[in-house]
Amino acid sequence: MEKNGTAGNNSMEGDVDLQFLLTGGELVKVRSSSWQKNRYYKLLEDCRTLWHESHKTFKRNQTFTIDDIDSVRKGRQSEGLNKYTDPSDEERCFSIIFKDRKKNLDLMAANADEAKRWISGLEKIIANMHKLNSQQKTEHWIINSMRKADKNDDNKMNLHELKHFLRQINIQVDDTYAEDLFNKCDTSKSGTLEGSEIKLFYNQLTQRQEIDVIYSKYAQTEGQMSAEDLLNFLKTEQRETVPKEDALRLIEKYELDGTAKQKKHMTKDGFLMYLNQEEGSIFNPAHKQVNQDMSQPLNQYYISSSHNTYLMEDQLKGPSSTEAYIRALTKGCRCVELDCWDGANGEPVIYHGYTLTSKVLFVDVIKAIKDYAFKTSDYPVILSLENHCSVDQQKIMAHHLISILGDALVTKPLGDTMPTHLPSPEELKGKFVIKGKRMNKLDAAFNNDSTIEEETVSEDDEAADYKENGQKDNPTNPPTTQKSNIKLAKELSDIVIYCKSVHFNGFEHAKDKQSFYEMSSFKESKALNLAETSATAYMHHNMDKLSRIYPAGSRTDSSNYNPVPMWNVGCQIVALNFQTPSEEMHLNQGRFLPNGACGYILKPEFQRSLSSQFDPNKLTEGPWLKKKTLHVMVISAQQLPKVNKDKESSIVDPLVKVEIHGVPADTTSQKTNHIDNNGFNPMWNEQFQFDIQVPELAMVRFVVEDYDKRTQNDHIGHYCLPLTSVQNGYRHVPLLTKRGDVICTAGLFVHLILMDAQ
Repeated sequence: MEKNGTAGNNSMEGDVDLQFLLTGGELVKVRSSSWQKNRYYKLLEDCRTLWHESHKTFKRNQTFTIDDIDSVRKGRQSEGLNKYTDPSDEERCFSIIFKDRKKNLDLMAANADEAKRWISGLEKIIANMHKLNSQQKTEHWIINSMRKADKNDDNKMNLHELKHFLRQINIQVDDTYAEDLFNKCDTSKSGTLEGSEIKLFYNQLTQRQEIDVIYSKYAQTEGQMSAEDLLNFLKTEQRETVPKEDALRLIEKYELDGTAKQKKHMTKDGFLMYLNQEEGSIFNPAHKQVNQDMSQPLNQYYISSSHNTYLMEDQLKGPSSTEAYIRALTKGCRCVELDCWDGANGEPVIYHGYTLTSKVLFVDVIKAIKDYAFKTSDYPVILSLENHCSVDQQKIMAHHLISILGDALVTKPLGDTMPTHLPSPEELKGKFVIKGKRMNKLDAAFNNDSTIEEETVSEDDEAADYKENGQKDNPTNPPTTQKSNIKLAKELSDIVIYCKSVHFNGFEHAKDKQSFYEMSSFKESKALNLAETSATAYMHHNMDKLSRIYPAGSRTDSSNYNPVPMWNVGCQIVALNFQTPSEEMHLNQGRFLPNGACGYILKPEFQRSLSSQFDPNKLTEGPWLKKKTLHVMVISAQQLPKVNKDKESSIVDPLVKVEIHGVPADTTSQKTNHIDNNGFNPMWNEQFQFDIQVPELAMVRFVVEDYDKRTQNDHIGHYCLPLTSVQNGYRHVPLLTKRGDVICTAGLFVHLILMDAQ
């Protein structure tokens, strides 16, 4: 097993930063003001695993892979470093941010130069890993697993080690099969595999029979695919209307064999390479960039929105953190919630009232939001204020918002005259919009005649709901039947421009009395009831006003409601608990995957047209009814991760569910049979058909589960995307963890045809 790490494959060999990481060095690991300890860190020779010493009794050596890292953050940018280190150490500090729920690793180098080298080296390695194609990632994963199985480090593999290796990569084989495979590859009859024999074993293992069949059908020129053969495949199977130049471009881009490339041919390896890249993905690569009209009023878009953004876990005792805001914003969230209460020393805090959740300073949250709001998307961020503060601390809130966010904060309407509709995401690029209570009409922003310093206004609907819930749970506070009022400071009121919170009193009242900049918040049960009983009226309400939906206060575990019925009637700000991995969050991630994952998706025309009579629950003839048939063949999966990693003998029994989420008439699911003991290369070849009535609202979700006849199936991976972003033909489907991170070596291989219904 050669030590061919990431570097060797991608021209990083000899890189000074890489050499620095391979040598390693001491860093201070920071956990608190009193727990700051020296630990040795270094990159292992595979160039994808970081080792660090540990002083735990049973864990002297610990490792994590480059794949586990989400990002490297320079300076005192994590909550821990900001709290537990001195500002003078800014240049020495950096944080490693992990995927999933793992805690950040806060580190401090001996000096600024060393910190720079650690950051630069890690960023290069991470970028390099992202550049690897699927085949190279598979190679790395397999070689890594081989290395772990090579117990005596002799770069050879005996039969016992081979069996251990197969278990590592999630294949359960009987002894006869393992022996046959071993003997076939042991050409020297030495009783061990080494050198070229290991290469032969690798080729046997990674052979893709389903790709061989497709390739041989179209490779009609000297046993290879000519540009004409490839064009025939693209037109016939992939249903792409492309010129021959596109086929030549793919050969130039993905063919590795120089002789074949010279002949303008594509070998089987080049063909597999193409299928594993974005052109061969289920997701239309044209939708990876912003490709929708961004000049419509804000209310014409679905907006990726978070609820209780400050929470890392549940709503009763979980920690509040600036980190939670950073994670939501970098996932494309464009509306975050700030639950504001009076804090000590005159400084407002954010936490979940009436609970034991920890508190975080309002000022720290605003600083974090400013730093991370536009790293993933340039489009506006709405700060939804749930205000429980005294007038004095509201003034402090307004001061922090204005001084920290500066010109990026919208403090008056755009233009010189009173607007008649909301501005567009394009007009608000790089801007922050405050949602909250306002004591007067927006036109007061043009005449400046208000001298009132504070005014009593009704409490925000969600705040009142939670107060009621909190009092129900707290015997010392008897529940109140009357909706309470709060005193509102002029300074905070004046910066609420386009999102003034008002109580909802019915659609007729809203139509007659509510201005375009006045918006209501709906508890999930109320929104669902309206979506089911008054769908068309709700949709028309959302044509010129914003609606925000929030989870019921009874969801103390931070669980989520189904967002799809709300989107079906055009609700824009469907706020979910981003901190909770769930099917609902998978749907949210899928909904906002296209349009460059910028957090804004233009609603279908029939949800924006005043003449529309669309009702998702009672489908009638109209522009929304574009009946389609979706044929899905689930062919195979590759390198599914083990669910129970602690149990060496545990192998998955995978099955695949294909789900459609959309209007009630379209919502359905079908599943394959499970395959026993094979997570490495299971093959199903099972076909499904779905009849779709409203394709513009439909989403497809693939779910891979580990079958268990005694208990609930375990989630292995999933992928969700709008039907309008699906590519036809033979496609690879990436798989994501429960928390929405890519499982870099795993995937599904499917065949899809979306056609007009007969």
